[in-house]
Amino acid sequence: MKKYILAMDQGTSSSRAMLFDHGRKICGTAQQEFRQIFPQPGWVEHDANDIWQSQLAVVQQVMRDNDLDGSDIAAIGIANQRETTLLWDRKTAEPIANAIVWQDRRTAAMCDALRSQGYSARIQEKTGLIIDAYFSGTKLKYLLDHIPNARAKAERGELACGTIDAWLIYKLTGQHVTDNSNASRTMLFNIHQQEWDDELLAIFDIPSVVLPKVVPSSGIAAYTRTDLFGVSIPIAGIAGDQQAATFGQACHQEGMAKNTYGTGCFMLLNTGSNAVASHHQLLSTIGWKINSPTGNKTNYMLEGSVFMAGAVVQWLRDGLGIIHRACEIEALATSVSSTQGVVFVPAFAGLGAPYWDAYARGTIIGMTRGTNKAHIARAALESIALQSADVLDAMQKDASIPLKELRVDGGAARNDFLMQFQADVLGVPVVRPAVTETTALGAAYLAGLAVGFWSSQEEIAAQWRMERCFEPVMSLDERASRMDVWRRAIAQSRAWAPTD
Repeated sequence: MKKYILAMDQGTSSSRAMLFDHGRKICGTAQQEFRQIFPQPGWVEHDANDIWQSQLAVVQQVMRDNDLDGSDIAAIGIANQRETTLLWDRKTAEPIANAIVWQDRRTAAMCDALRSQGYSARIQEKTGLIIDAYFSGTKLKYLLDHIPNARAKAERGELACGTIDAWLIYKLTGQHVTDNSNASRTMLFNIHQQEWDDELLAIFDIPSVVLPKVVPSSGIAAYTRTDLFGVSIPIAGIAGDQQAATFGQACHQEGMAKNTYGTGCFMLLNTGSNAVASHHQLLSTIGWKINSPTGNKTNYMLEGSVFMAGAVVQWLRDGLGIIHRACEIEALATSVSSTQGVVFVPAFAGLGAPYWDAYARGTIIGMTRGTNKAHIARAALESIALQSADVLDAMQKDASIPLKELRVDGGAARNDFLMQFQADVLGVPVVRPAVTETTALGAAYLAGLAVGFWSSQEEIAAQWRMERCFEPVMSLDERASRMDVWRRAIAQSRAWAPTD
């Protein structure tokens, strides 16, 4: 058997490569940040070539550092930042404009127009999504409408569109594919029939010829070009980062949930083979589709998306300069015993679930002359947990499945103060696994499952290990009081930006 699965974990602010052996041990890792582009307030872009070059560089680095070549790799799994959308030329494999990032709010007015035209119920029924600038559909329409000659070229079949998984696969293989989990985030994909939907394409005015082929999340999708690694390696796992993390957390059974603390914060609850319609402003989405000898199996999820989590810490570092490194935030926050009434609503890109307010903006409220940077740092960390508590409250109402525990992962899950506060405001145990890099691990598992590197989901689940459990200690009265103050602050942040 070949020795390793290679995971490409392409995130919002950095690209990573990780090598896993059969025991899911991390045998090599490399990471590289890339540029964030902010052309106007509320706009966020990436140069897709920055993404490709950084991703290829870390793959080459991790293979070089471990003295490997392509023959040592059994398969590649790809996890990607979701919803970020771009167009590229099929012949040259070059982007025709910057990618529009999932955080970008430029199409908020377009979403307002779709709602006013009465499309909300129909789009939610077919896609499980709420009309919002977060998703790919309006981003793609914007690119087609605003890049000179883009629409005409797209209709002639000269352009390809996709999320970042599709872009990386095109550069790696020349094939234009995406998986069900990423397709389900576009507002163009019928999650019940699992195909691009003609009615939705007509609503968004998207020519079908520009779209990628949809393949299972676990199954051989394409083979890499031989000039990249010396041999053709199968790309056998593809999933949006949050679905990959859920799979990596072994939340394979109905009723299991995880929360990932990355740039944003994303809570997913496995609802099994049923797409549960949300009545509390959550999303119903595809978790993964697995190609197996006994037939393809799809797992659905309920999801709540928080737009700003780790990005809040990044802003304290880069925007305010009150810390020099992200790892300093916990010591600063715990240097004071409370926020002294300061509440931080980090709605820099609007509010996600369960509010979906594209016009909300970041708010720090409750400051006095005694407020210092430690209080703001503590309020920033608390805001991550409080946003997630709002999501879980909506999730419990939708799913009617009492949550026994929340599995956590991502960079900020290593912050003990944050995890304890999260358990306190949720009222359920928060469980941190031994391997917190579950996004890359999930991509690896999906790929390895497809090529027989791991035999079954049961074998994968048996590898999961707990590192620490954070039990809630906050009283019910204090929890209710904290959530009441939080929601008062949320109300102050809403509908702040002009709607034009």
